Amino acid sequence: MGLANAPDRFGLVSRALHWGMAALILGNLGLGLALMQVPPGLSTLWLYGLHKSLGFTALVLVLVRLVWHRLSPPPRPLPAPRPWQDRLARATHAALYALMVAVPLAGWSAASASGIDTVLFGRLTLPAIAPVSVAWEDWAALAHRWLTRALMAVLALHLAGVAARLAAGDGTFRRMLTGRPAGG
Repeated sequence: MGLANAPDRFGLVSRALHWGMAALILGNLGLGLALMQVPPGLSTLWLYGLHKSLGFTALVLVLVRLVWHRLSPPPRPLPAPRPWQDRLARATHAALYALMVAVPLAGWSAASASGIDTVLFGRLTLPAIAPVSVAWEDWAALAHRWLTRALMAVLALHLAGVAARLAAGDGTFRRMLTGRPAGG
């Protein structure tokens, strides 16, 4: 099995990006939900920094993934039993990609507007992408919150589609997990 995608299978790079990003995004969603339950303070500041670092990493990886898909196009999806399911799957994937970009950008905007530097893993300070402004910070934080909720809903829809494909035994999940073709 190669690094690049083939017409009937996902290559190692696509699979590593998919599963790595899945773990990263699910972990950061969990961290973000936990942070909503604790008051911000000096003792939790490092958790906010970790959340921002993981979110920016996810943003970079989704951009890498989009470039990779241009260089090595993924295999065509296996046909669903009904045309509406194919359309729903395409819309779900498009929404996932849009939200994987929008959620971290909204978070970065809110952090920038707070006037507090965004430092990745305690090493690299990101430039501000929004002016320091309470109004901007409130708006961007609200956008981050609602876009995150939308991401969770679309992820649930994606997982429902995965479950349906698994139940149908069509080989879609195996293609993404192992890189083997659906019939192989």
